Amino acid sequence: VQLVESGGGLVQPGGSLRLSCAASGFTFSMYAMSWYRQAPGKERELVAAINSAGGSTNYADSMKGRFTISRVNAKNTVYLQMNSLKPEDTAVYYCKVNLYGINYWGKGTLVTVSS
Repeated sequence: VQLVESGGGLVQPGGSLRLSCAASGFTFSMYAMSWYRQAPGKERELVAAINSAGGSTNYADSMKGRFTISRVNAKNTVYLQMNSLKPEDTAVYYCKVNLYGINYWGKGTLVTVSS
């Protein structure tokens, strides 16, 4: 199982970024996927999740209306569109899949929101 995040970077407050997570090593279309983040000195927290078909999503309250999770099963990729970014969104963002009770994580991509 391999998960590779990309798309992070430095963005000004109010800006947007789209993160991608390319998956391999498992049948991507059969599993729910999720994005987490971990800010410096804080615990890792759930950002958003999407079911295997992409028809059902859920978000942490602080991300609702600003972030959108989506997936393209034909590309084995899950996305996180982040709009109206705030300095408190600064974190390393990870994608995750749970296979048979085991969590697999990518190495993360750093998002820094600063002027």
